[in-house]
Amino acid sequence: MTAFSPPQPRPGAPTPASPATSAGRPGLGDRPAGPSLSPSRAADFKTCPLLFRFRTIDKLPEQASADQVRGTLVHAVLERLFDLPAGDRTPEAAAALVTPEWERLVGNEPDLSALFAAPLAAGAPRPSKPLSGTSSAPAVGHATEPVRDPSAETAAPAPVVTLAGDLAASSALVPDLAASAALVRDPAAVAAEMDAAGQIALVDAPAGAAEAARLAAFLTSARDLLTGYFAVEDPQRLEPAERETLISTMIDDELLIRGYIDRLDISPAGDLRVVDYKTGGAPREAFEGRALFQLKFYALVLWRTRGVVPRVLRLLYLKDAEVLDYSPDAGELERFERTLIALSNAVERAKRDQDFRPKPSRLCGWCNHQALCPEFGGTPPPFPTSPTAGTPTDSEPDRLSTPSRDGAVA
Repeated sequence: MTAFSPPQPRPGAPTPASPATSAGRPGLGDRPAGPSLSPSRAADFKTCPLLFRFRTIDKLPEQASADQVRGTLVHAVLERLFDLPAGDRTPEAAAALVTPEWERLVGNEPDLSALFAAPLAAGAPRPSKPLSGTSSAPAVGHATEPVRDPSAETAAPAPVVTLAGDLAASSALVPDLAASAALVRDPAAVAAEMDAAGQIALVDAPAGAAEAARLAAFLTSARDLLTGYFAVEDPQRLEPAERETLISTMIDDELLIRGYIDRLDISPAGDLRVVDYKTGGAPREAFEGRALFQLKFYALVLWRTRGVVPRVLRLLYLKDAEVLDYSPDAGELERFERTLIALSNAVERAKRDQDFRPKPSRLCGWCNHQALCPEFGGTPPPFPTSPTAGTPTDSEPDRLSTPSRDGAVA
């Protein structure tokens, strides 16, 4: 078994990634002039060409989901966790990072706090003002049989954080709520009213107290995901080589492929392990190929830029505390490269013909753009004759994006 932790220090190795932005990642810089693909945009085109157009060409705004915001928060906490000395990377330390990281995210993106202003009834329209640079998509929520990490160490149990305790902290984060927070009824009843989006009904609570309780439940749910992380990994035994790292390369002489990897581990022997945190549920076997598409994308870039095929592609499903490991080979990555080239050619052909057709599926139920989709009786806007102002979104089902990050990966 290849040992990935801790790797030998490398002379001249890059310093740890800078603190996360509101999306958990710094910007990508200038937008490339030629064709380019990111994992998210490639997946969009495969899922529905019209969705790709709405997001990448029309650059239509989308309302963030609570799942995306929660995922962004958890990714930020995990990055901060590895800034601590190894011995301090405990469940308690991770839990303690949630509130300050939330404050920092809201400081960068004040509209995030609007998610907790009022509960959304089923089928109710979302607020008209979207969060800047965000998009919404369903979080993966399929169940599967456990795929346990055979090398996982038994970690200390994560701290139990009560909703009542979070409520007190949340009152300090929401203006003028300290007095009204005490009026919220029994925390157990509050928790029972949490819906799938992390919202709470609290129909009989004062408006301010309800907002504090919804935020408290949201922060508690983020800590629950961190509990899942410690169930499958011991960060005290890891020293990641790179975190939140932008990787990119050119294939077929003109296609730029790039994206961010959550974490890259390098063993003393030079073996690479790509790790991606997922805050949704683990997929069924039939969906594993889709889940691994993103990691194969990263594996191809690493192979082409470093000459090494990653030994392991690892998906950490924090909600279910499950691990999915996959080991690619060079032949598979060559085939995947041809797939991306063909996909890019299809995108460029659709742009040339101004022909992006809808592709109905069950994912349509989560789409922000049904009002403009012919499958729902809508009419798309006229095809832009010049580049649309703004930047395309490059968010993921369980994570936000920022305009600075998006601009170079469409």
